[in-house]
Amino acid sequence: MSKVHFVGAGPGDVDLITLKGYKQLSQADVVIYAGSLVNPALLDYCKEGAEIYDSASMHLMEIIDVMEASVKAGKDVVRLQTGDFSIYGSIREQTEEMKKRGIVFDCTPGVSSFLGAASSIGTEYTVPEVSQSVIITRMAGRTPVPDRESLRSYAQHRTSMAIFLSIQGIEKVVEELVEGGYPSTTPVAVIYKATWPEEKKVFGTLETIAEKVTEAGITKTALILVGDFLGQEFYYSKLYHEEFEHEFRHGKSSHAQ
Repeated sequence: MSKVHFVGAGPGDVDLITLKGYKQLSQADVVIYAGSLVNPALLDYCKEGAEIYDSASMHLMEIIDVMEASVKAGKDVVRLQTGDFSIYGSIREQTEEMKKRGIVFDCTPGVSSFLGAASSIGTEYTVPEVSQSVIITRMAGRTPVPDRESLRSYAQHRTSMAIFLSIQGIEKVVEELVEGGYPSTTPVAVIYKATWPEEKKVFGTLETIAEKVTEAGITKTALILVGDFLGQEFYYSKLYHEEFEHEFRHGKSSHAQ
């Protein structure tokens, strides 16, 4: 039976699409890709003769109409979105419309850009005794954010934070975070197009990052990472400590000399 496959393309690097996603993309008869966000080089994986649509110029019902007509014609469809379609991918409105029309679909997740960004700078969001939680959020813009989820309210926790879709308002982001509780010395990393060939990395603190971002000319498609996980304070995990026992290791490792 023909169906629609939602496929997460990954954060940018074409090799970071999952194996399952690659197989679905390479076998699809019809591909509808988010042209403003997805690396177009991924289309090289499509088979010869595949119908390709750029959804950047399409509204919701046009997208759904193509999906419905294609499935009814016995064609498999891939809706190629960013690796973040489970976070900020507008997937719900598409799946709800397909349910109304009886279109069969499934979802294959991709690698999120917030994971690609952390990997790009060789860090992790959780550090023992520093931070064990991650807040993924955005600043209000054309899409509103509930007051209870404001950056200022989240900042009081001073935990690790990955802020999407907000780089155009970096000065306001900084203001909200500092007013909410982060010290102005809190480290910040801004990653533009994480894992893409044109990736840029800017490092600073809440006191300096806005000026550095402006100097770098970054105005869109960037993640703002905030928190002491980016700092110099570090404690080793208990997991690999030679005295730490668990189900698979008892006592000191036999490899210890």
